[in-house]
Amino acid sequence: MKKKEYKKTLYYLQVELVKFQRYVIENDIKVCTIFEGRDAAGKDGTIKRFTEHLSPRDTRVVALPKPSSIDKKYWYFQRYAHHLPYGGEIVFFNRSWYNRAGVEKVMGFCTKEQYEKFMQEVPEFEHLLVHEGMYFTKYYLDISKEEQRKRLEERKKDPLKQWKLSPIDEKAPKLWKEYSLARDEMFARTHFSFAPWYVVRADDKKEARINTIKHFLTRFNYPKKDESLLVYDPSIVFEFDKSCYEKGLIAP
Repeated sequence: MKKKEYKKTLYYLQVELVKFQRYVIENDIKVCTIFEGRDAAGKDGTIKRFTEHLSPRDTRVVALPKPSSIDKKYWYFQRYAHHLPYGGEIVFFNRSWYNRAGVEKVMGFCTKEQYEKFMQEVPEFEHLLVHEGMYFTKYYLDISKEEQRKRLEERKKDPLKQWKLSPIDEKAPKLWKEYSLARDEMFARTHFSFAPWYVVRADDKKEARINTIKHFLTRFNYPKKDESLLVYDPSIVFEFDKSCYEKGLIAP
């Protein structure tokens, strides 16, 4: 997608997001969207395009640091539940409780027992969110091994992106296979009819951002919605299914 076309399309989609937020505020709707994915998958940039022109009073981005010694004493979901949206608010989680299914599992930050307990509790937790009437959406940004390597190298050279580098980022390429296995198990065990996973092929940042916003807005009804703007590419954003592996839609 050329830069001029991208900016024009993004502008109109952000206008749609503002329409959607007005509807959310007027009807006290709770909106929670989580973004997961490998290191350098583009979560920060995608969320930024969602929130750029939304009301800061009614929009929050939650990106929690590693748990403190006190946090570790809580019920695992407790520190996340504290940040869930109130009526009329839109909340984006930049990584979420699924840290336990990804980083914590791969890096050994949780025990096998803690991991299994998480897997047993997450369906009940998310079912409660949906039952409460929350607009709840789960996105996984998927990139290729080569694209991740390229982006991590760019971070090292860019003085404005130094804050994005961490020891975990350094280990990510070496643990590619382990992260793939953790991702696949997460999909298999936490893809629910009431809270499905949507996969975003994110090697092309512009296409990923545009199509994710389009897909997000197609899921809801709101006044003056312009359906013609929201036709997304189903080869870029799609609901998870086991056949995705056979079709080569998810990076190995």
